[in-house]
Amino acid sequence: MLYTTEPPYLPLLGWLLHRLTRTPYLVLLYDLYPDVLVELGVLPAGHGLVQLWRQFNRWVFADAQQLIVLSEPMAVRVRNHAPAAAAKLTVIPSWADPAQIHPRPKADNWFATQHQLADRFVVLYSGNQGRCHDLVTVMAAALLLRQQPDVLFLFIGKGPQHQRLLELVHDWGLGNCRFLPYQELSDLPYSLAAADLALVTLGIEAEGLVAPSKLYGHLAAATPIAAITPASSYLRKLVEQEGCGRWFANGDAQGLADWILELKANRQQAVACGNRARNLLLRTATPDLVIAQYLQLIQQHLPDHKPLTPPPPAPRFQ
Repeated sequence: MLYTTEPPYLPLLGWLLHRLTRTPYLVLLYDLYPDVLVELGVLPAGHGLVQLWRQFNRWVFADAQQLIVLSEPMAVRVRNHAPAAAAKLTVIPSWADPAQIHPRPKADNWFATQHQLADRFVVLYSGNQGRCHDLVTVMAAALLLRQQPDVLFLFIGKGPQHQRLLELVHDWGLGNCRFLPYQELSDLPYSLAAADLALVTLGIEAEGLVAPSKLYGHLAAATPIAAITPASSYLRKLVEQEGCGRWFANGDAQGLADWILELKANRQQAVACGNRARNLLLRTATPDLVIAQYLQLIQQHLPDHKPLTPPPPAPRFQ
C-alpha cells in the first residue's frame, strides 16, 4: 500500500493495518505534521498531542518500506526527528503535464478574455492561501504599485488567509487586486497561462515543512517565477541557478515591486525567464519522469511474482 499525508492521519491508519495484517506500505509525505502546527503556533512544541503525534510518526516511519518526500529540506526535517528512517528516504518532486499546461497567447486564451486580462500585467497567486504562505509581502507590493493601473494582482483560490487579504484590500483601498474562486481542473491550463508573473511563497516558519506543488504548473506554462521565501529555501537555489525567476526575502515588497515593473518594461526578459522555466520542467518533472521514479521505487518492494507495469496514459484535457 502507498499512503499519503492527505489527510495527515492516513499513515497512522496504514501502520495499524500493517500491524494487524502485515501488509507492507510506503508513505508519501506531502506535509510534515505535527511540525506544521508547531511552527505556525497552532500548538506548542511541548503539547501532549504533539508529543503523541511524533511518537506515532516514529512508529509509522520505522515500519514503512520507504518514505517519499517532495524536497531535500523535507528530508532533513524527517532525519532530525527520526534518524533511524534516514536510509528509507527518497526525494521525488511534484510534477505537471506540459502537454496539458503550456504557454498560450492571451489573445487566444478564453480565460484572459473573459476576465479582461489581455491588457494587464498579471501577477498571479494561484492555489491555497494557507498559513504556510507569505502573502503579506505580496500585498505590500500591491500597495507599492497601486498607482500602476496596468498591473493586476490576481488571487485564484481560498484558504485561511483569504478573509485577511480581503480586509487589507479594503483597508488600503487597493484597486489593483482581484479575487477569483478555485477554477475547474479543466480550466487550470488557461488560468495559469494568463499570468505574466507567478508567485510561489513560503513563510519563514514553513521551510522544509511543505513543498509548493503550484510551482510546477507555472513552470509548464512558461511563466517567470517570483519566489518569496526564507534565504535558506531550496526554491531560492532553484530559481537562481536555473534563471527561471528571481528570489525575494520575506518582507522584500520593494524588491518584488521593482522587478514587476522591470519585467513589464522588458518583455524579452520575461519570455526568456519563462522559457527557462518550461525547460526546467521538461528536464526534471514531467509525468513520465516522475512516474518512472515511483515505478522503480515501488518495484523494489514488490514480490518477484508481482511485477508492476506502467499505467495507461492519463486522459488529456479537451
